[in-house]
Amino acid sequence: MIQLKNITKKFGKLTVLDQVNLHFKSGECIALIGPNGCGKTTLIKSILGMVLPDSGHIEYREESIFNQHQYRNNIGYMPQIGRYPDHMTIGQIIEMIKQVRNQWTNLDQELIEAFGLEKMFDKPMRTLSGGTTQKVSAVLAFLFDPEILILDEPTAGLDPLASEILKEKIIKEKQRGKLILITSHLLNELDDLITEIIFMQDGCVQFHEKNSALKQRTGEEKISKAIAKILKQNQHESNH
Repeated sequence: MIQLKNITKKFGKLTVLDQVNLHFKSGECIALIGPNGCGKTTLIKSILGMVLPDSGHIEYREESIFNQHQYRNNIGYMPQIGRYPDHMTIGQIIEMIKQVRNQWTNLDQELIEAFGLEKMFDKPMRTLSGGTTQKVSAVLAFLFDPEILILDEPTAGLDPLASEILKEKIIKEKQRGKLILITSHLLNELDDLITEIIFMQDGCVQFHEKNSALKQRTGEEKISKAIAKILKQNQHESNH
C-alpha cells in the first residue's frame, strides 16, 4: 500500500534518514520505534508530504506521492501534540475540519461518543487539559474513516480509560483492513495491538519484523522484552 524506496533526508550536515526502504500493507498495525532523534518523526512527515526527502521515492498504491495531494485524504493523522486555535471550541474545530475536508457524510463519530466529547462541544480549546486535547486529536484522525492511520504517541497524556478506548478502536480499525502506523515509547501499551515492528536508529532501519517472528527469535513473550534483548545483543556485538 505504501512503499518507501531509498529515502534520504539531511538537515544541514545531519543525515536524518539514510537510504530507508520500507513496505507497509493494509491490515497491519505497525509500531515505529527507536530512540529520540532516530528519524521517526521525519519519516512520518515524509509520508504525510510535510517533509520532502532529498532523494528516493514514496509510493501510495504504486503511484508516487510527490506533487500529489489527493492521497492525503486517505490518511488520518494524530500528532503527538495537537495545536488548535485557542479561541475556538471543540465543536467549532470539528466543524472547521469537516469544511476543510469538504466531507459531511460517512463520518466515524464513534470516539466522540466513547470519550463523551459531545457534552463539551462548547468548551474553548485553551481551557482543555492535555488529555482532552489528545482526545480531540484522536477524534479528528478517525473522523473521515481513512484507510491509513498515522498515530504519533497516541496514548501519551490519556488517562487509563481513554487509553483503553483508543486501543480498542485501533484494534477494530485494523480488523477492518486499515493500515495503522504508531510511534510510541510505551511498548507495554502496544503489545496486544501491533503485528509488526520497525526499529530505527541514527536514521537507519535496524529491523522490520513481524511481531511473532520477533518473539520467536528472542524467546520472549513481551514485545518490550524482545526488543530490549535484541538491543543488548547489538550493543554487545558493537563493543567487540
